[in-house]
Amino acid sequence: MDCPNYITPTGYAALRAEYEALFATERPALVDTIAWAAGNGDRSENGDYIYGRKRLREIDRRLGWLSKRMKAAKVVDPAQQADRTRVWFGACVTVADKDDVERTLTLVGDDEADAGAGRIGWNAPIARALRGAAMGDVRRVTLPAGEREYEVIAIVYPAG
Repeated sequence: MDCPNYITPTGYAALRAEYEALFATERPALVDTIAWAAGNGDRSENGDYIYGRKRLREIDRRLGWLSKRMKAAKVVDPAQQADRTRVWFGACVTVADKDDVERTLTLVGDDEADAGAGRIGWNAPIARALRGAAMGDVRRVTLPAGEREYEVIAIVYPAG
């Protein structure tokens, strides 16, 4: 990775919770099911065994990915942001386009992004364009639908 994997404390806790649930609960239960299915005889036509092995590979792959992401994570608490007059990691930003359509976006880590909920990844095109912007600044963003300009209307950080 060429840039740090910034993440909020809440996002890191979610990654950790998913890892713990898979490792401590789902994987051991699946291993028991596979052992039971293997004891039933012919494995070539045993659906429980075949599906269980496939699901176990998926879980192990996800555990590896989560482990790598957590090791590379740099937890940043937005409430501790020193410069609250500009848009940085964790900011909740209200922007308006040329038609005065307002959008509120929260800049979060790429692993916790959810565009439908207004949480955009730190490395998304609009987030990169907004970095360092102050209220009243106009930023141009190149999106798949073309270029758009957004004016920063408000910048809010969580209370700390």
